Amino acid sequence: MPRRTATMLASTLVLIALLCAGVLIKVPYSEMSPGPTVNTLGEANGEPVLQISGRKTYPTSGHLNMTTVRVTGADYNMNIVEAVYGWLAHDSIVVPHDTLYPDGKTEEQSTQENAEEFSQSQESAKVAALGELGIPVPSRTIVSSVIKNSPSEGILHAGDVIKAVDGAEVKAPEDVAKLVTRHKPGENVVFTIVPAKEAKAAEDAKSGKSGKDAGDVDDGTESTATEQVTIKTRKSDEGDRAIVGIQAGTDHTFPFTVNIKLADVGGPSAGLMFSLGIVDKLSPESLTGGKFIAGTGTINDKGEVGPIGGIGMKLVGARNAGARYFLTPDQNCAAAAGDIPDGLTLVRVKTIKDAVSSLEKIRGGDAAGLPSCSAS
Repeated sequence: MPRRTATMLASTLVLIALLCAGVLIKVPYSEMSPGPTVNTLGEANGEPVLQISGRKTYPTSGHLNMTTVRVTGADYNMNIVEAVYGWLAHDSIVVPHDTLYPDGKTEEQSTQENAEEFSQSQESAKVAALGELGIPVPSRTIVSSVIKNSPSEGILHAGDVIKAVDGAEVKAPEDVAKLVTRHKPGENVVFTIVPAKEAKAAEDAKSGKSGKDAGDVDDGTESTATEQVTIKTRKSDEGDRAIVGIQAGTDHTFPFTVNIKLADVGGPSAGLMFSLGIVDKLSPESLTGGKFIAGTGTINDKGEVGPIGGIGMKLVGARNAGARYFLTPDQNCAAAAGDIPDGLTLVRVKTIKDAVSSLEKIRGGDAAGLPSCSAS
């Protein structure tokens, strides 16, 4: 066989071997890419994303799009070829697998966690939106969950309203741990509660049937009799502090019904856009002025906007969908400003009030007055 032919054959075989190795050898990486965007003022899967009843709503225009990121599953094993392609592509990013699935978290666990975060973000979005509109939303501290085989199992139940601990009034979830840890492990602690079933019955009896308006609601438990239960504390597995084995949380009593209908989405990052959509539907004047605005950001009950992951992919997804403005959490601004898609203007936001103020400038044509993001 001629030397030249032999060399070409050997090179071809080596190339084939390298390609096979690239496909067969797995690497500990995952891929993120732009996901779909959804207009919170519009419909998804044939029904309105935001459904409000018991309160007057107003027509809306334009877009207030939430944005998402697609990620490879926890069980997906990326090969070298896919990793290299992802690193070179502009509209995707390759990150260490543990970045998306820390501590060996399975896809099922991650999905469950994202669903819980999504549910909590909806609750906070509703509270923040009504707060921005000056509509009071009473809250109460409840038992969110009871740990299996803990001192509280069979005594406290999810949904029980916690009124006091050792006679001291509970005003927020964090009060519960502070009061319990005043004890030494093995000591008794006394909870004053309204059982979940009675609290729910009292709330149902008062919701929408009493003729009260939005400024004249209560938490649904004022006239409900309380009970006292005694729990023997035990030592925490992480230290010497006393615990009873519950997770305390917050439950809200809304003066009217706000439902958020959106399937196949998880995580807390749509909170800001949900809250703005609710404000828009409850306001006589359109927030957007017909403009296409997208954004992202977590939100808490106080209306404070928090950072999210995958900001670069969300910018690309928003611009591909047609957005001209992107509401960007303050803590994501530096990263977002490093690679802004053409035609997209970043708007820095720290609170829902900031966002509403910026939307007023956008619909008024005052783009120069918008708070911007810088890469520094």
